[in-house]
Amino acid sequence: MRDALPVIAVYDIGKTNKKVFLFNEDYEIVYEKSTNLEEITDEDGDACEDVYALTDWVKESFEAIQQLKEFDIVAVNVTAYGASLVHVDAAGKPVAPLYNYLKPYPENLQKTFYEKYGGVVKVSQHTASPVLGSLNSGMLLYNIMKNKPQIFEKIKYSLHLPQYISSLLTGKFCSDITSIGCHTMLWDFTKMAYHDWVYQEGIAGKLAPVQSADDTIDVIIRKGKVRMGIGLHDSSAALIPYLLNFKEPFVLLSTGTWSISLNPFNDSPLTEDQLKQDCLCYLTYKKQPVKASRLFAGYEHEQQVKRLAEHFDKPANYYTTVKFDSRIASGLQADQQELLRADGQITAFSSRDIASFSGYEEAYYQLIADIISRQIMSTKLVLEGSRDIKRIFVDGGFGKNPVYMHMLADAFPDIEVYAASVAQATAMGTALSIHDHWNNKALPANIIDLMYYHSNK
Repeated sequence: MRDALPVIAVYDIGKTNKKVFLFNEDYEIVYEKSTNLEEITDEDGDACEDVYALTDWVKESFEAIQQLKEFDIVAVNVTAYGASLVHVDAAGKPVAPLYNYLKPYPENLQKTFYEKYGGVVKVSQHTASPVLGSLNSGMLLYNIMKNKPQIFEKIKYSLHLPQYISSLLTGKFCSDITSIGCHTMLWDFTKMAYHDWVYQEGIAGKLAPVQSADDTIDVIIRKGKVRMGIGLHDSSAALIPYLLNFKEPFVLLSTGTWSISLNPFNDSPLTEDQLKQDCLCYLTYKKQPVKASRLFAGYEHEQQVKRLAEHFDKPANYYTTVKFDSRIASGLQADQQELLRADGQITAFSSRDIASFSGYEEAYYQLIADIISRQIMSTKLVLEGSRDIKRIFVDGGFGKNPVYMHMLADAFPDIEVYAASVAQATAMGTALSIHDHWNNKALPANIIDLMYYHSNK
C-alpha cells in the first residue's frame, strides 16, 4: 500500500461549503470534494446547521476517500467555523440541535449574567470577548443550562464544531484552545485558564479535556494506522502558513465579507474602547494571543458597486476592469468623517451624491478611498501597543484589487504592504499544524505568493 501517494486528509467545514482535501507531502492539493447542506430549524424555529446530515457526510466521505487506491492516507485533521457547539451524550451522539451563532439571545439572562460577574467591561476585558450574544459560545451553553435544563441534563460534553468532527473519526472527546479562545467568554486571558464563572455555574464539567492542537491521536482504519488531529478553529488555522513562514512581526488583513486585521505580535490587554469598537482576541494553536479587529468592508463594497453599476449603466463586476491611476487618487474628496452620520453606516460613501462624479472610475476610486479611511482606523486598533510591525499581508478579495492595494500602501507608508495568497489557506494551515506527525519533508518555503505594493508617499 505504501506505493500509493502519502497524503493528509483535511476536512474544512464552512457555513456554506463543506470540503475534504487531500494534500501531498509538498502541500499540493491532489484531491478535493465538496458539498452544500440545506439548513433546518431548531425547536424555536431558528435556522441552524443540520448536524445529522453533516455527520453522515463526514462519515460517508471518509469511507469514500479510503477507497481511493492511488492515495495512502497517513494523517487527518479538521478545521471548522467557530462559535458553534455540538452537545453530545456519552456515546458521542448529538442531544440537541447545532444552534446557530446568530440565534437571538435572551436580554434579561445576559443582563443578569454580567451584573453577577462584575459588569460587561470587566468580563469582556478578561475574556477578550465583545458582548455578542449567541456568538459567545460559552453564553449559548449558559442559556441552555438556564432555559433548557432538560437538554443540559443529557449533555456529556459540549464540543466546538472542529472537535465534534474530529470525534466522529477518532472516537475521542477533547477541547482545543483555538476554539475556546475565540470570543467564547469562556477563557480568561489574564490567567490563561477558564474564567471563574465557568466553574461557578457548573459549565466546566460539560467541557471535554483540553488537548494541544498540534498533537495527534493514533487511529486504526482499513488501510492501517493514521495520525488524527483534534481540529482547529478556521481563523486560527488560516494564520498558520504565515506564522511558519515569517518571523518578523506582521499583520494579516484577511478580506472577504469582513476585513479582519489579525496581529499575532500584540499581547497588550484589550481596552474598553477597543472592545466597544469590536476588537477581540484569538489564540493560536501555540496558545499565543492574536489581537483582531474587523470591518464590514467586503459587504460595503458589494452593496456600493451595485449602486454604481446601476447609476452608470455598467455590469455588476465592472470594477474588476478599473486600473490604478495616481492622478485620479490624488484628486479625491477627503471629507469621510463629516459624512459619517447615520448609525450603522460603514463608510462615508453611502452619503455621497454619485451624480457629482465625472464617471464610474472616479466614483469607484472614492468608494475605495472611503473604505480605506475606515480600514486605517480598524487596523490601527491592533497596531496600538504592538511590537514594531514590518509588513501587512492582505489575503482574500481585496488583495486582488490594485486600486485598494495601492491606496492601502499609501495609507501605511512606513510598513511594507503585500498582496498575499495561499491556496486554501485554512485547510493548508490545518495540515501544517501537525506537519511533524506525518510529513518527513521540510516545511515548504513557497506556499505563499506575494506581490509588493510600493507607497507613492
